[in-house]
Formats: sequence, structure tokens, C-alpha cells
Amino acid sequence: MEFYKLIPHDTKIDFVRYRRFTYAFSIIATLISILAFVSHGLNFGIDFRGGFVMEIRAPQEVDLGAMRENLTKLDIGEVYLQEFGSKNDVLIRIPSSGESQNEQNLSLEKVKATLGDNIEYRKIEKIGPKVGSELVHDAMLAVVISLLAILLYIWIRFEWQFAICGVIALAHDCIVLMGLYSICHYFEFNVNSIVALLMTACYSIHDTVVIFDRVREDMMVYRSLTVAELLNKAMNETLSRTVLTSLTTVLSLLALCFFGGKVIFDFCFPILFGLMFGTFSSICLSVPLLLFTGIRIDGKDLELGLDRGKI
Repeated sequence: MEFYKLIPHDTKIDFVRYRRFTYAFSIIATLISILAFVSHGLNFGIDFRGGFVMEIRAPQEVDLGAMRENLTKLDIGEVYLQEFGSKNDVLIRIPSSGESQNEQNLSLEKVKATLGDNIEYRKIEKIGPKVGSELVHDAMLAVVISLLAILLYIWIRFEWQFAICGVIALAHDCIVLMGLYSICHYFEFNVNSIVALLMTACYSIHDTVVIFDRVREDMMVYRSLTVAELLNKAMNETLSRTVLTSLTTVLSLLALCFFGGKVIFDFCFPILFGLMFGTFSSICLSVPLLLFTGIRIDGKDLELGLDRGKI
């Protein structure tokens, strides 16, 4: 059975020694993401910038691939199609193509002309920019509230030192994922992007809590260890579980990205990107940050145990 072990149980990687490199990488990635967000902004989808939502019924079963290809040729932006009820019913979302009402109406007429005369238009609704701005505000508020809830949970379960380090790592992951949407305007920022942000935070904090729990257990057993030795021991003990959990999820997401089509790719790739950064931050950022906050046992601070002569 030893042959099947991806990570040996007796690994002794000195994660703490290389913390300066991981800190530098995280700081650079965060700064690039913030600068990209400030300078380029986000490529908002119809959910945030407004547009039209059409519910149609065709006389026969709809080929979504062919319909999507025909509507894409109109050059009116990314058009979203979704089966709505039966295979004859389709929900079409058309992004706003301009500021004026005439430009938006022109895009709507192009879509109707492309769909043909046999289509029954059951509902046509306009999403105004005010609704989009409110949705942006509510979405960002949801992310912030989730981070605060995680902070409170870890604070109650562990100590404030663990909570601060965990939330810093979570904020790092969310900022870097936002940087992906800012740098790559190929990905629209829509309601699925909020799901990607929350899933990134979920995976990241899940791995972080597992390692924190092992740190706490080792604190009570190996009382003679320094903080550096304690953190390295906990990270090595949970490394196999962390790598295997992330790897199985990565393989599933890669399959969806390669074989799921464009719509699935646009949803899964940001999650894949966030998952990789979340795994990195759980091992190389959140736990080593405990060196700055310190760890206490029975009201006594543990010795850091850092060799100033090393990296």
C-alpha cells in the first residue's frame, strides 16, 4: 500500500523557513490584483450592467448550440441561453449594448429577426442599471458578511490569533480571484462569479481549519516544541490530506473545463484558479502568519524558535 501514497506520512518540509518567499509572492499577487481592479475594473455581465431577459417558446425542440452561435454573430455582446422548463422553452439574456434606449431596442430587434417568425415571446423584461448597481452592492456585502462570519467562527472555536490569520488568507484569495476577473476581461463578472468567490472562501477556510485543528492538538501534546517546530509539524501531518482533497477537486474541475463547453468553462475556471490559490494560502500563508500573532498555552506565549541565520 505504500506505493499508492502520494505524500509520505513522514514528510519534514520546513515551510516556515521559506515563509519570506511565500509572503512576497502573496503580496505581489495581491498588489497586482488591486492595481488591475483599480485601472481596468470588471467586465460586468447582464446581471450587473443591465439588459433584456426574454422567455421564448419554439414550435420544436431548440438546439441551444446552434442558437447561441447565430446570436453571437450579431456582435451584441455575450448572449446567455438556458432551457426553461421544456426543451421548447428557452430563457435568453441579452446584455445592454449601449447607453441609449434606441441602441438597446436595436439589439432586441436583431435578436428577434435572427430567431425567426415562429417564435412565441412569452415574456420580455428589461433590467435597468439601477437594479444592476444594487445587485453589485448586495453581492459585495454578502462576501464581506461571510468573511466576518468566518472570523467570528474561528475566533470562537480557536483563538483570536487563528481568526485573524485565517481571514487574512481568505481576503488574499478573494482579492486575487477578483484580480483574475479584472485582468482577463474574457470572464464576465456576474452572479456565477459571486458563487466562485464564496466557493473559493469555503475551500480555503476548510483546509485552514483542518491545519489549525492539528496545530491546537499538537500544542497540547508537544509542549516543548517552539512555534516554528509546531507549525511545521502540523502542516506536514496534514499535507497529504490537503493535497489529495485539492487534487481530486482540481481533476474534476479540469474535466469540466475541457469537456463542458464555453459556458461551463467560464464558470469552472475561476473556481479552479481560486481553489489553487486557496490551497496555497492555507499551507503557506494562514499558518505561518501565526508567527506574527504568537500562540499561547495556559496563558504562556510559546517560543518562536526561528533561526535568524536561515532564510
